[in-house]
Amino acid sequence: MKCSVAMAVFNGASYLHDQLQSIADQSHPPDELVVCDNGSTDGTQDIVRKFASRVSFPVRLHQNEINLGYANNFALATSLCSHEIVFWSDCDDWWRPEKIREFCQRFERDSDLLLLFSDSELVDFSLRP
Repeated sequence: MKCSVAMAVFNGASYLHDQLQSIADQSHPPDELVVCDNGSTDGTQDIVRKFASRVSFPVRLHQNEINLGYANNFALATSLCSHEIVFWSDCDDWWRPEKIREFCQRFERDSDLLLLFSDSELVDFSLRP
């Protein structure tokens, strides 16, 4: 199954590297990553562009003309995705390598499934609980 990742960002440069790397390290990589930036001034856009140049899946960066707020930025990112399965990602997340594969397998097994979510674990900068 094809899937998209919708990421909403705003001044996330200090976290973004780790989350982007966790997306690149997926055992089943996404078919696209759509990043909607809400007017970052901290180098976030450059980080996304550099990441896009080194991964095998398409990365689209959309720069909002004005700050849309958190919820509207996610809604826009989702609307720009091309695939039926959409994963939401904050820039300060970190995903286990099997997340996309396991979720896609669940959707493939159950055609009536509309929504799937996972628990989260609060961690520090070193990913320690």
